[in-house]
Amino acid sequence: MTTEATTAPTSRTIWARRVTDGVEPKNVIIAMCLLMGTVSHGWTGLAWAAFAALFAAVIPTMFIQRGIRKGTLEDRHVGHRQRRLTVIPFIMGSVATSFAVMLWLDAPADLTAMVLAMFASLVPILVITVWWKVSVHTAVAAGAVVCLGIALGPLWLLLAPLVAVIGWSRVVLRDHTTAQTVVGAAVGALTAGLTFWAAR
Repeated sequence: MTTEATTAPTSRTIWARRVTDGVEPKNVIIAMCLLMGTVSHGWTGLAWAAFAALFAAVIPTMFIQRGIRKGTLEDRHVGHRQRRLTVIPFIMGSVATSFAVMLWLDAPADLTAMVLAMFASLVPILVITVWWKVSVHTAVAAGAVVCLGIALGPLWLLLAPLVAVIGWSRVVLRDHTTAQTVVGAAVGALTAGLTFWAAR
């Protein structure tokens, strides 16, 4: 699978690129953290959410950008499967660091559970990525929707169609097969959702 459509851009591929870039994992994680923290715990929650987002989204993005500058990574979405085997463990270490600090400093339970859910979902993603390029985009989006539904109410589950749209964009851009996006969504929803539910 290539990371770009091989034909000239069409309105379909242009919209797919906008979705893929606009609702990439980094942006979803930041939005979920800030939303959950603010709604559940006000200003205190917002501060902890920003801390969690720093380690789960900002620092990993900086690591990827550094790899692109050095030439070890080819794009922001890390389209090469084997290179994800370097990026994902780094992200896991960053997320684990924030979890340890939040647990030690007694951060709000919902936010600590959310960070644990992020880490837990990366475990099967890493294992699957050894053999198959499962979609991180749909895994993160599906996990976020389920966690928001558990924490803030079932109405947030109405965001689920967005996961399908993200999967569509990944397939249109030939970054993933349909099966890879579906499996990613299932892994993210189940792993993150169950971990968050059990830990909060």
